[in-house]
Amino acid sequence: QVHMVESGGGLVQAGGSLRLSCTASGRTFTTVTMGWFRQAPGKERDFVAAIMWTGTNTGYADSVKGRFIISRDNAKNTVYLQMNSLKPEDTAVYYCAATTSPYWSNYDTQSNYGYWGQGTQVTIPS
Repeated sequence: QVHMVESGGGLVQAGGSLRLSCTASGRTFTTVTMGWFRQAPGKERDFVAAIMWTGTNTGYADSVKGRFIISRDNAKNTVYLQMNSLKPEDTAVYYCAATTSPYWSNYDTQSNYGYWGQGTQVTIPS
């Protein structure tokens, strides 16, 4: 089992920055790939970013490339999402997810992730 808790959400003006954190406990943290997904009101949950347990592989949705950076600190069992140049369309509940799958090719697929956090709200007023 992997239990995860997100933090760092909030309200920030367009163009601003936020850093989300997700701390995991339970299964050895270094053996999983971690991802961030988000769900805007009335929309489906979408992939945002993912990072392999080694930290050498990262992946991003096109909508956040160049603005968001995912990183992890295995010593702290924590994954981060640095969000810069935020836009109103980034408003959503952001979820941290974990998978023990060894296949990096599925990093952007929700069904690949078996463990999810409770979500943290990010609001960018228009």
